[in-house]
Amino acid sequence: MEPGTLTQTKHITITDKLRRSTPHPLDQLSLDEIRIAANVVRTSRPKGARISYRTIALEEPPKALLLPFLDLEYQGKLSPWTERPPRLARVLHDVIREDKSVEFHDSVVDLTRHREVNSEIVDKKFHAPMSWDEIELFTKVAHQSPLFQDALKELELPDNVTVVIDPWMYGGWDGPGEISPRLMQGLVYTRDPMTNDPNSNHYAFPLPLIPVMDMVAKEIIRIDRLATGGAEDGHELGTGPKMALDHCRASEYVPELLHEGLRKDLKPLNIIQPYGPSFTVTGNSLVEWQKWRFRVGFNAREGATIHDVRYDDRSVFHRLSFSEMAVPYGDPRAPFHRKQAFDFGDGGAGRAANNLELGCDCLGLIKYFDAVMNDSSGNGTVSKNVVCMHEQDDGILWKHTNYRTGRAVVTRNRRLVVQFIITLANYEYIFAYQFDMAGGITIETRATGIASTVPIDPGKTSPWGNVVSPGALAQNHQHMFCFRIDPAIDGTQNSVVQEESHPLPFSPDINPYGNAYEVRRTTIKTSCGLKAAPEHGRLFKIVNPNIPNSISGRPVGYKLVPSPTQLALAQPESIMGRRMAYATSHVWVTKYVDGEFWAAGRYTNQSTIERGGVRDMADRHDTVENEDIVVWHSFGLTHNPRVEDFPVMPVECHQFHLKPSDFFTKNPAIDVPSTRNLTSQSFALHNNNTPIPQVVSTPPIYPLETSGEVAGGGAGAGAGTGSDDLTNGMMGCCAGKA
Repeated sequence: MEPGTLTQTKHITITDKLRRSTPHPLDQLSLDEIRIAANVVRTSRPKGARISYRTIALEEPPKALLLPFLDLEYQGKLSPWTERPPRLARVLHDVIREDKSVEFHDSVVDLTRHREVNSEIVDKKFHAPMSWDEIELFTKVAHQSPLFQDALKELELPDNVTVVIDPWMYGGWDGPGEISPRLMQGLVYTRDPMTNDPNSNHYAFPLPLIPVMDMVAKEIIRIDRLATGGAEDGHELGTGPKMALDHCRASEYVPELLHEGLRKDLKPLNIIQPYGPSFTVTGNSLVEWQKWRFRVGFNAREGATIHDVRYDDRSVFHRLSFSEMAVPYGDPRAPFHRKQAFDFGDGGAGRAANNLELGCDCLGLIKYFDAVMNDSSGNGTVSKNVVCMHEQDDGILWKHTNYRTGRAVVTRNRRLVVQFIITLANYEYIFAYQFDMAGGITIETRATGIASTVPIDPGKTSPWGNVVSPGALAQNHQHMFCFRIDPAIDGTQNSVVQEESHPLPFSPDINPYGNAYEVRRTTIKTSCGLKAAPEHGRLFKIVNPNIPNSISGRPVGYKLVPSPTQLALAQPESIMGRRMAYATSHVWVTKYVDGEFWAAGRYTNQSTIERGGVRDMADRHDTVENEDIVVWHSFGLTHNPRVEDFPVMPVECHQFHLKPSDFFTKNPAIDVPSTRNLTSQSFALHNNNTPIPQVVSTPPIYPLETSGEVAGGGAGAGAGTGSDDLTNGMMGCCAGKA
């Protein structure tokens, strides 16, 4: 069956009946499995206790059990009698007893045997991640609180103004060694008093107070007042105007609220794939595209994950995932030192994932993936279209012109993009896995949305941020990401080699002309953290030392070129610094241990130190040479806001790359066709700027073979005609005269 046919299923011989009746070990939990897990936990707890479910998600099988299954699957040797890894669910939940006391439990349920195989009452020094129920409760309780209402009266707000609250995680507890109560705080704003439009940008109208709520007692326990002065006022309180909003002005982004309207000279740019996509999707998660084969997973904490990555019948990576993102703010005036969000651990990236829209968030022929999660009652819920997958043009892949003959050969690169987008109150983040045609993977993060604002007095400036709208200070902060790489370079026995390039001194024997440099290679032997060093061209090769490349003789591998961004700026011994130790090195190399997925530790909410995170893993000093290893890459964005970042900031994009390095015996993309896109036109304008008509031949559009869900599940967006000459709307050329 030709590439581009959605029904193509390479290497799979297991029957459709078996595939439907038994979920793949890496598939998300089904609605029925979530119900089973919730019931098992409910019946295992004391009578009279109420259960509030935070997360019910797949507990991935131990690697020792999963790998044999994946290998058999790839070889087409699965049968109804194949031993499968256990199907497990991890259930994070609260047990609320009749005396109103609350215990946070972490349990694992065997979904086949319908029994709890592990249960732990989590130590009181740890707190569960926030739930959507708690976020909604905070706003309700705050508005009803006499403390909060009295504080608002002091601000002399306009009549009938609508107050808006952004609930926030409390941040690190100020008393290390103490057991902290479960708290939440809220940043407070109003809608534009002139319009009271629900879509107005409330971040232009910040108020100088933060309510703090005891989440167990369900009451506002205090109101923190905010310093609103400039550089000359230091940490002093009460410097602001009596009428808190008088100097604030609207700054809108919703099209219907823009007084100046939208630009009118932008013409459509369409993505056309007349023969359908070049990828196939089998079952719930198996993707095949241009020699790549992998599975897409999803969970409430990490969002989209990538599993069992193979290229041209060779294993490359076992698992790829975004592990953590911390956003620490740099304003030292209390209580702003508590603005330190761990968005994956404190709340969950998957729970904040957008339902993506056709033609807006992704373009072209799109395959969407849904997420199956749960509510606090233990019922399964489906979040539609949280991951999109599509192809996009990426410019020239390779080109050469033989100047002697004039013969030019050029091919275009194409990427397969697996993407999800999350909204965390004010900010949006776009996360993408991008697979290319030359065996490379690019990991991309984009930050957009609205900068978190606090009040500032009229006419003042602050060293801790920038005034982006009258009365609104956007504080300096960082976005610190950590990406987890579980390699499988032709197997699990891998090593990391640090490679640097250094100039050689003049030497009459070796470097008489001063032009030579040497490449220094150091194999990492024990778990540790490492820095990027762009001045030395430092990169990290993940290699299989047991398999030499038949051409170069060097170990087959992939190279990680780290993003040499600024690391954490908080003092290492500060609460903020201790909580995100992962952001003190660009690269960490640790030995694989089942269940170690979290760079900042399993429980981050209100933590005072990174417990069980990547620093603790590295401090074991495990042997990591020719072992099953994990590589972690920390990188970030130091964001000192600009006026141009408001009311919504243009995307800030960061990328890093995983590229084959002596993995192949030649350029693996040398077989990509040299083709011309027949919809492209030479364009000229008349003197009056109207287009000169062009005569262009276009390829015929053939009937489509359809199967599966593309472009939001619509049939008729399939692919494939069975013709060897079809190359997705292109025909051979680009191999003639230069």
